Amino acid sequence: MRHGADWWMIGLMAGVEHILLESDERDVPTLETARRIHVRIALPGRSWRPSLELALIDYYYLSVRTSRARSAGSRYVVDLRFVDPAPKLCRRHPWGWIAAGAVFLALAILGVREIAASTAPWWRHEWLPATAAFFAVAAGALSLATLRTTETLTLFSEHGRAKFLSHEGGAGTLRAFRSFLPWLEAHLRIARARRRDRAEHLRDEMREHFRLRGTGALTEAEYETAKRRILATHGLSAAGGRSKKAAGRVKSAAVRRRQALKQETPPRGGVSTRT
Repeated sequence: MRHGADWWMIGLMAGVEHILLESDERDVPTLETARRIHVRIALPGRSWRPSLELALIDYYYLSVRTSRARSAGSRYVVDLRFVDPAPKLCRRHPWGWIAAGAVFLALAILGVREIAASTAPWWRHEWLPATAAFFAVAAGALSLATLRTTETLTLFSEHGRAKFLSHEGGAGTLRAFRSFLPWLEAHLRIARARRRDRAEHLRDEMREHFRLRGTGALTEAEYETAKRRILATHGLSAAGGRSKKAAGRVKSAAVRRRQALKQETPPRGGVSTRT
């Protein structure tokens, strides 16, 4: 049974590749050829990370552009029908620097209390240099903690779980993206209304991954992993459809049998009229 399942999967994968290679060419707009640009936003990256520009174009597409200071970035367009409607937003804090800043700030506060409780003039107190140094170190540590805080947004494909978009920026990136998020959610709903039945949608999602691999938005490894996930989802969908049909046939047969038994059973005190 295991070898049979393996051969079935190999045949299915070969069939999917054939569908992809022979698929019709879709006219995917670019930012330059789009008939309408609904909204666009620019998100800065960190000093060593590329900046990001997003634009919603022609209702159903997301234009993505990344740029670096000294090198060319990437440009591609994503069909919103195949994007997971729940983007992943993540913030990471450098807790080590935050803890160090908090410790030195507490020491500085203790120094201030000691100076305030002393009868000597504060500018002559022996704790004044140390207290000032504690304040300076605490301010530096907390400033570094702010600079090292990273915020990441990621958009995945719905069934393939490939990263259609991943951007890492500094503090304030997510706040800027949240102004863009209501527009993105609205256009995702519009795009999802264009979906066809589940099998055709999975096939089209495979084509979208294939197209994005060709543009360089997905690596070969990311494409192969997403393809396996979509095939697994398609297999479960097909199996679910077959099981529902089989259950319907069994139920219909059971209903017909009960009806036949009712016709054959004679009423009490009488005789059967069946000849």
